Amino acid sequence: MAVEVRIPTVFRKFTDGSGAVEVQPGTVGSLFEQLETRYPDLRGQVRTSDGQLHRFVNVYVNDEDARYLEKLETKVTEGDTVSILPSVAGGQA
Repeated sequence: MAVEVRIPTVFRKFTDGSGAVEVQPGTVGSLFEQLETRYPDLRGQVRTSDGQLHRFVNVYVNDEDARYLEKLETKVTEGDTVSILPSVAGGQA
């Protein structure tokens, strides 16, 4: 069994339109390495050049914010669901 990574609409153009992708268990960081290997155009969209998450990208592991767990070192096991959520800003003044 794999880990399901849910891809938001804004990033689906980098994943051939896939809304969910299965990857092997590991850490949040290793999941992104797998995704970037499979979908090279995703590189730089979620993580910075030094491998850290962009500050406008939130990652949830089974509905828990990875920033409050172990960030990129958060363990992800078989059957877990990881959601990538870009921050949304704007509105009216």
